Amino acid sequence: MSATPERRAELETRLAQVRERLAAACAAAGRGADEVELMAVTKYMPATDVAALADLGVRAFGESRAQEAAAKAEELGDARIRWNFIGGLQRNKARLVVPWVTRVESVDSPRLAAALDRTVLQALDAGERTAPLDVLVQYSVDGDPARGGVPADGLLDLASQVTQARGLVLRGLMSVAPLGADAERAFAAIEAAGNRLRAEHPDAAVLSAGMSGDLEVAIRHGSTVARVGTALVGDRRLTSR
Repeated sequence: MSATPERRAELETRLAQVRERLAAACAAAGRGADEVELMAVTKYMPATDVAALADLGVRAFGESRAQEAAAKAEELGDARIRWNFIGGLQRNKARLVVPWVTRVESVDSPRLAAALDRTVLQALDAGERTAPLDVLVQYSVDGDPARGGVPADGLLDLASQVTQARGLVLRGLMSVAPLGADAERAFAAIEAAGNRLRAEHPDAAVLSAGMSGDLEVAIRHGSTVARVGTALVGDRRLTSR
């Protein structure tokens, strides 16, 4: 099954608009357009949307519901796609995610890091994976546990645990600006956290920050990955077109 011609045309138009925004934001920040990767957030969207966007050149896709994402990954079986898990992940769902995901961006506790490490090592032994799992530490700007993320005082300890895990590779930091927060202050704090992380772990260079409504501010503050959902695919529940 593939997207209808009308849906594909809509996605192509939206993608062009998002890429224009990214290019303009990079230029305004004095950065090269190739310094920021677009990640298409496709939660609640059908596999046909993912396939159409992959045909249009998108390679990174973000999902935040383990069962839904696992079904899409199995249905598509597309080697071009790099799947990223970007939502809160329960430890007992690690087994659903590990076989297909390229990167988990929401590692926010020692217990989750340990669960992922164990699961990845088992998957490597079983031939379900061929490489360790890339992870980002999720940083909480305001320390609110309801939104996920590790607070500032636990960031480096969690990062060190990840680097000691045989099944995990620390690639950087992910964060979400709190709703209602001053965007400049929030992304300045995220940028500072990313700098702290890289000072201890120079290879952890990914900073995944910024979404449809605030990607320009995030890029101004050093984001290397923009996670774009609504602006790219619209606001709708999982259905086929």
